[in-house]
Amino acid sequence: MAFILAGVSAVSAQSAPQSAPPSVAVVAVGPGGYLTLPPKACKPLPEQIYKTDDLKGPMVTNQWWSSLVWQKYSQPMFAHPLVLTATAGGLTVAQHGTTLTGSAAAIMGSGAVKDGDLRLGHAAADAFPQADCAGYSDWFVTAAFASGPASLRATFGHGSPYVYCQYTGGNPKVSFAKPPKVWSGGAGDAVLGITTNGRHYGLFGATGSTWSGLDGTAFVNDARGKSYFSIAVLPDDKPQTLALFRKHAYSHVTDSRVAYRVVGGNVKAVYQFTLQPHEGTEAETIFALYPHQWKYATSPLTEMSYGSVRGQMKVGVGRSFETSIAVQGVLPMFPAEGIPDRQRMVDYLKAAAAKTPAGFGDTYWEGKRLGTVATLAGIAEVCGETALRDGFVGELKSRLENWFTATPGKEQPVFYYNGVWGTLVGSRPSYGSDKPLNDHHFHYGYFIRAAAEIARVDPAWAAKWSPMVNLLIRDIASTDRQDAMFPYLRCFDKYASHSWASGDANFADGNNQESSSESLNAWYGMILWGQATGDTAVRDAGLFLFNTERTAVEEYWFDVSGTNYPKDFPNVALGMVWGGKGAFGTWFSGDVDCIHGINWLPYTPASIYMGRYPDYVKKNHDRIIEKRKGGRDYGTGWGDLVIMFQALSDAGPAAQYIDANPNCKLEGGNSHAFMYHWIHTLNRFGQNDAAVTADHPLTNVFIKGGVRTYIAYNSGTGPLTVTFSDGKKLDVPPRQLKVAEDRK
Repeated sequence: MAFILAGVSAVSAQSAPQSAPPSVAVVAVGPGGYLTLPPKACKPLPEQIYKTDDLKGPMVTNQWWSSLVWQKYSQPMFAHPLVLTATAGGLTVAQHGTTLTGSAAAIMGSGAVKDGDLRLGHAAADAFPQADCAGYSDWFVTAAFASGPASLRATFGHGSPYVYCQYTGGNPKVSFAKPPKVWSGGAGDAVLGITTNGRHYGLFGATGSTWSGLDGTAFVNDARGKSYFSIAVLPDDKPQTLALFRKHAYSHVTDSRVAYRVVGGNVKAVYQFTLQPHEGTEAETIFALYPHQWKYATSPLTEMSYGSVRGQMKVGVGRSFETSIAVQGVLPMFPAEGIPDRQRMVDYLKAAAAKTPAGFGDTYWEGKRLGTVATLAGIAEVCGETALRDGFVGELKSRLENWFTATPGKEQPVFYYNGVWGTLVGSRPSYGSDKPLNDHHFHYGYFIRAAAEIARVDPAWAAKWSPMVNLLIRDIASTDRQDAMFPYLRCFDKYASHSWASGDANFADGNNQESSSESLNAWYGMILWGQATGDTAVRDAGLFLFNTERTAVEEYWFDVSGTNYPKDFPNVALGMVWGGKGAFGTWFSGDVDCIHGINWLPYTPASIYMGRYPDYVKKNHDRIIEKRKGGRDYGTGWGDLVIMFQALSDAGPAAQYIDANPNCKLEGGNSHAFMYHWIHTLNRFGQNDAAVTADHPLTNVFIKGGVRTYIAYNSGTGPLTVTFSDGKKLDVPPRQLKVAEDRK
């Protein structure tokens, strides 16, 4: 693609300057473009990023450690099993989640105390003027502290029990609020085993180093001129455990990287550590896996573990580990077999088409409109109502083209690019999408899915406008680690395997994400867009993100197997996942429909993933009925979403409800047409059969009464044979859905 700057010759996307000169107002991208300065509706982003001068390129945001780059120091950063905070005195470190408590409002983990279990500081500097990000990899980050010649660089990451330190201008200093118990080693030993606040640590000085101050609250390690030092939180205080951690303490992690590939019906991922030995030749490290990882791990683990607010973390030793996750297929629309009364559906569609289109909203509410219309277009197509489909697609085109077109002085709807942070911001913004870069994946996911629906029926439009669509994709999930404009997979936590909504993580409980379902909606859009346009990198990234985040949703937002929530937590789902807690609540409402429903919407054909565990669906639905003001009156609150959720387990009552209440109350992004199609598709075919996968992403498999139904969509121009994991083969004509049933 070519970027045409006003009055400047064209340059490629990858070599475009990170920030355009103030005199340049518009960058043309194909027939569209973006502004280089923020419209009046957008809060300006900070000019300063707290990072070292040698850290170049667009800055990743929306991470568990993001407060480090937005603030002079940081908020608590929940790496698990550690929680760390950059302060004027250095880096506080504590073990988080050794005990969990549950209440009606939240799951809380112990350990995030103000001063931590200990503080890593510098013997030659009592205070540092600020803390900077000195580098990061997929799940590790380095915090840099400097005061004159005294400096400390501390590297820490998700799942790592270690903090790796590099010192100049003096020696390591470890401080405590009260004297700890030293149970291994003494002043003349390089390595100490200590217990503080009931938690156990190893302090690993360089071989030959000694300690002073062991009778007080400030331990100083005389490193004898050596620059390296590390600590580790230990699973217990056994001598053999300390010896094992000592073996690996001198090989510091310098890089972490996940690589994924889609193989048949599975997403396989390798999580790789790069190590630098400062002593010896040890080439492995110790790491802890979250439940969503160890349940799918193909690599062996030890018997050791840590507690966490996410559940038990199991410990492994090595330079990498691998996971394999079954792909949940997604469809662009459901088939006509899920429409028992065609005329009723056509009436729904005509009523929706007759409504005066809403004006352009902010990026979130515009997205909601785009999502609704994209779903209606697919339903109209399977009904054979081509004119209605074209009308809905025409609205999608009009809306997206308006957003994608920039002119000097345009205030809205339009996007602008900020080169300091490397991000694309829409105007009007909403919910902090301008500052501090909140929710981009929530908002832009709707745009991407709408573009994918157009691409499915009008490849020429997709080819013409793909440069702008791809910019939105690159903003939330660039697949190119060398992208000069956007960071790699901005919103996605590569180790926690879910996204974070806050751009700056400016909270004492760390970062947070409320609407996990809107996150998956973004990855659904990427799958459809990549498949429709032949962009396999985008499609496979979407499959990795969708299915990996799905496992995190199942474990932490839903706890489908009942293994992660503490026994005293009275709820069966969370509304929000935070770094340091899980909250039964939302940002906008305490109503039980909203707390549950915010992690269901928008209902699309891809929402079938929520039915992979039908028994859990029933438990979840029944608990809501116990708590909701309207009970089984689905005409109150978000009752339409509640009954649609129930249909994933048992669609019979839902079908009775929609048939008796054809014009029931709806949540703002829902439609009667899709509610009817969703419920009757499930009533016709049954539950999601998660045991069967396919070698093609645009599929669903259902099972009811011993009959298995296979559905596949072919977005290509040639014939397609889809092979399912149970041996079933389905020949699918170009641009069509194919449905087949087998009795098992």
